[in-house]
Amino acid sequence: MLLFCPTCGNVLIVEEGQKCMRFACNTCPYVHNITRKVSYDKTLSFKFIVPVSALYFRQWRFCSWYLKCLVSDVFLNLPQVNNRKYPKLKEVDDVLGGAAAWENVDSTAEKCPKCEHPRAYFMQIQTRSADEPMTTFYKCCNGQCGHRWRD
Repeated sequence: MLLFCPTCGNVLIVEEGQKCMRFACNTCPYVHNITRKVSYDKTLSFKFIVPVSALYFRQWRFCSWYLKCLVSDVFLNLPQVNNRKYPKLKEVDDVLGGAAAWENVDSTAEKCPKCEHPRAYFMQIQTRSADEPMTTFYKCCNGQCGHRWRD
């Protein structure tokens, strides 16, 4: 049985954790600890013998209703696993590199919309696809303000 990451949709792998085995994603920080063993040995086998009289609409409708009952009974009795834990989302500063990302950036003549300071630090990051222009992030040069915005 394959399980997929609820965050990015990639296949989860099984790895050994500190106390138990766990499902982990190779591309994002999603981790789901395996707390109990679930096994299900019920085999699904259906034999359908449709008699000639079942070709009539009323009896065919009964056969299809009976099939739906069989299938729903099998799938409703499956064990449910609802104890998934989702990772905490990262802050925007962590994604953009935090405070260290603003240490070696250039400044330009861009007016701060909050304090009207005439200069702002800037950095450009490709946030969308390659055929879209880069997004420019600004931070006010005024030490008391430090307002951030993007263009």
